[in-house]
Amino acid sequence: MRNAIHLVDVFARERYAGNQLAVVEDADSLDDEERQAFAAEIGFSETTFVGERSADGWEVRIFTPEAEIPFAGHPTIGTAHVIREHVTEGRPDTVTLDLDVGAVPVEVRERDGRETLWMTQQPPEFGPELTRGALADVLSLNVADLDGDWPVQVVSTGLPTIVVPLESRAALTDIEIDREAYDAVTGDREAKNVLAFCRDPRDDDNDLAVRVFAPFYGVPEDPATGSSNGCLAAYLVRYRVLGSDEVDARVEQGYEMGRPSLLRLHAHPTDDGIRIEEGGTVVPVARGNLAAGEGR
Repeated sequence: MRNAIHLVDVFARERYAGNQLAVVEDADSLDDEERQAFAAEIGFSETTFVGERSADGWEVRIFTPEAEIPFAGHPTIGTAHVIREHVTEGRPDTVTLDLDVGAVPVEVRERDGRETLWMTQQPPEFGPELTRGALADVLSLNVADLDGDWPVQVVSTGLPTIVVPLESRAALTDIEIDREAYDAVTGDREAKNVLAFCRDPRDDDNDLAVRVFAPFYGVPEDPATGSSNGCLAAYLVRYRVLGSDEVDARVEQGYEMGRPSLLRLHAHPTDDGIRIEEGGTVVPVARGNLAAGEGR
């Protein structure tokens, strides 16, 4: 049967944690309307569609329930896992995805007794700084809840994110998105993701706690966001938030949603800018096939 479907949890240490992902094989048999309809039907923050292998890697397109996007982190890592385990032969140590932002290699390394998949993100671009007041309104917080030592700034490694530093985990927990304020800030910007972080994680083994919101894409809150955390890694390097421009950090996300997630960040400056690697584990959940329908 064509169009095998794989459901996996990404940045998870067990099933039903991390970020859900649906991966669809033989995607060249589906047109854009069918892909978007399926992504809306499945309702995960992202669904990926795997096409043929090209000189630049496996052709992969990413859809949210509302729109196609050029890049996202957990779909990249989750799709690489599925390709390695079910699509290509020999379980290679590196799987390269040909995404809209370019070729993104994903390497498998063993760490802490687990196979961890690491992707190298595109070099970051730093955009404008935004006012704390505007983002406090978006998050329904007081301006004093935002950490005044660091800027609120747009950063992109393929999908732009507004990075917002907070003073405490209490502030992180208290966030409620004001959609009118969110639309006012993001309406004329390419950046639609908002990442808020603090240096007070629940788990003492972790370094940061994060929440990410993307209502524009039909994702009120995301339990684990690779693209935005890659932007955070670049931000941590540039501003030495953790006391160094060499970042080796553990980031927790998704706890407020009941889907605890763990993301690993490696980043450091290079002659060309900042190199960003992001790692996580993938847990299989289910397999099936897209049902044959009219015209199929």
